[in-house]
Amino acid sequence: MISSYWQKARQSRDHRFDGLFYVAVKSTGIYCRPICPAPTALEKNVIYYEFAHNAAQDGFRPCIRCRPDSAPGSAAWQGVKTTALRAKQLIDQYDEHDCEKLAERLGVSSRYLRRLFKQHFGLSLTQYRLFKQCHFAKKLIQETHLSLTDIAYAAGFKSTRRFNDAFFKQLNMTPSALRQNTKIQSTSLTLTLPFRPPYNWLALRSFIEKRLIKPVEWISENSYGRTFSNTLYKGCFTAEFIESKHHFKVKVEIDDTQYLQTVINNIRRVLDLDADINLIETHLNTSINNAFTLCNGLRLPGIWSEFEAGIRAVLGQQVSVAAAHSLVTKLVDELGEKDVNHVYFPSAEQVAQSNFDFFKMPQARKNALHNLALFCTNNPGNSDLDLWLDLKGIGPWTVNYAKLRGQSQPDILLDGDLGIKKAQAAASSFNSEKCTPFRSYLTFQLWQQLS
Repeated sequence: MISSYWQKARQSRDHRFDGLFYVAVKSTGIYCRPICPAPTALEKNVIYYEFAHNAAQDGFRPCIRCRPDSAPGSAAWQGVKTTALRAKQLIDQYDEHDCEKLAERLGVSSRYLRRLFKQHFGLSLTQYRLFKQCHFAKKLIQETHLSLTDIAYAAGFKSTRRFNDAFFKQLNMTPSALRQNTKIQSTSLTLTLPFRPPYNWLALRSFIEKRLIKPVEWISENSYGRTFSNTLYKGCFTAEFIESKHHFKVKVEIDDTQYLQTVINNIRRVLDLDADINLIETHLNTSINNAFTLCNGLRLPGIWSEFEAGIRAVLGQQVSVAAAHSLVTKLVDELGEKDVNHVYFPSAEQVAQSNFDFFKMPQARKNALHNLALFCTNNPGNSDLDLWLDLKGIGPWTVNYAKLRGQSQPDILLDGDLGIKKAQAAASSFNSEKCTPFRSYLTFQLWQQLS
C-alpha cells in the first residue's frame, strides 16, 4: 500500500512529499528525493526508503543533482514509534548524541532506547549520528567556502582523518572530490534550508512583526533575522523566504563554526521548516468538526531559546501584546549585550543580577523575572520546563508559552490564554482533545481567527 502511494508521489514530483521518503535506483546506485529533476527511473529499478540513512546503509550514494541531504525532515511526531522518533528529533534539532542523556530525557533506559532505535530505524544511535554529521558536512562543502578542516570540526568531528574516513564510508565519495566538483556562487556563509509547501510566510511575518524586538531582530517583506548568543558562541542570521524554490536562503555569521550545526538546527525550529503541514491540517480539519476554516500553511513561530521565551511570557502576563512588546524592548535596551555591530538578548546571568529599577511594574512581577533568571543560571541546559512551576510567579500559562515557542512542542494548547478563550467561544463547539498531537497548531489557528 505504501509502495503504491510512494510510486504515485514519485511520478508526480510534488514538493509536498519531499523528505517523506527517498528513491534509490538500482541501475545507478544512487538515491534521490522524490522531486529529483533527473529522468524518471523504471519502477523495476526503484527501491523506496522512509529514511535516507537506510538507503545509505544499503550502499546507495546520494544524488549530486537533487541532494537528499537538503530535503526537509519528515514529521517526528507520528506513528507508534513515538519514543524512537522523539530521540531522532532531539538528535536532529538539538545535536544531542549522548545515549545516556537522551534516555534520561525520554524517561527510558539507555539499553531500551538503543534497542528501540535499532528496531525502528535499522541502525544504531552512533551510526545515525555519523550519517547526520556527514550529510551536514556535505551541505557545507556544496554551499560554503569553508575549508575542509573547518567543515570537519563544524560537523562535529575531532580530526580530519576521522572525518575523511567516515565521509567516504557514509557517502561513497571523498570530501576533496566533492569539493572539486562543486561550484559555489556565494562568498559568504549562506545555506539553503528547504520546507514542504504550503508555507504561509505572510501570517508568520505578521505575527513576528507585532512582537519584533529591535535591534535584536529585524524583518522585511521577504526575510527575518536576529542575533543569538550564549557562553560558547554568538552571531546572527538572516533568512530570506524563496517561495518559488520552497526554501529559505539563510546567511549566517558565527564566531565559532564548531557550533554551526546547532545554530542551523535551531533556525529550522524557529521557522518550523520540518513540519508536514498537509498531514497536520488534514488531521485538524477532521477534528474540529467544521468549527472554523483553517488558515492554510500556518507554522509555529519559534523563539530562539527557552529562557527568552520564558522572559517574554512573564512580561506578557495579563497585558496586551503591545504592552508586552514595549516591556521586552525596554529590557533589551537596558540589559542587552552590545558590541560594535549587534545587540543580543540579555543572558540569564545578566537578568538575574538586575533589580529592574527601569520597570514600572509590581514587585511580584520583578521577582518572577529574577526567580526565572536565577533558576536558568543555576541549571544551564535543563529543558524540563515543568520545573519552572515551582518558582513563585511562574504559572502554567508561562510554562506552556515557553514550551510552545521556546521548544516548539507540537501539542501545546494554550487554553489559559484570553485570546484562545475568545476564539473558542466564537467558534462552533468541538473537542480540542481530538486535535492531539497537533494542538500547538490549533493554538495558532485560533489566534489567527482573531486577526
